[in-house]
Amino acid sequence: MKLILTLLSCLACWIEANKYTSCELLQIFRETKLDGYRGIGAETWICIAKHQSDYKTNALNDNGSSRDYGIFQINSRWWCDDKKTKNTANGCKKSCSSFLNDDITDDIECAKRVVRDPQGLNAWIVYPTQCQGKDLSNFVSGC
Repeated sequence: MKLILTLLSCLACWIEANKYTSCELLQIFRETKLDGYRGIGAETWICIAKHQSDYKTNALNDNGSSRDYGIFQINSRWWCDDKKTKNTANGCKKSCSSFLNDDITDDIECAKRVVRDPQGLNAWIVYPTQCQGKDLSNFVSGC
């Protein structure tokens, strides 16, 4: 029994999601060409990730009728399917659970899809209040 508990404990540590740093995200956003996508700099994306999920890949928030998933808090009503939200649009054609792991490549591809929508960056509630028109250089200074 002790062995099983130890193994389960190790497994829980292994599957624990990542919390990135802003510098790690800067590198990833450059590599995936999110930095500069539609004229949006990495600083803006990092600001959104900070205020939406505190850079945590496993962030999950229940809004009552929908849920937000992952580092960008992709919403189940509009962008992914969680098999719980009624009448999901599933604009990114993804399962919401795919946004809860350490591989944020699909999160980035979905974020690109979100900003192509007429709402653009305003799809993220934090953008107008926390990021838009602000000096965001602190998110990448020292990287």
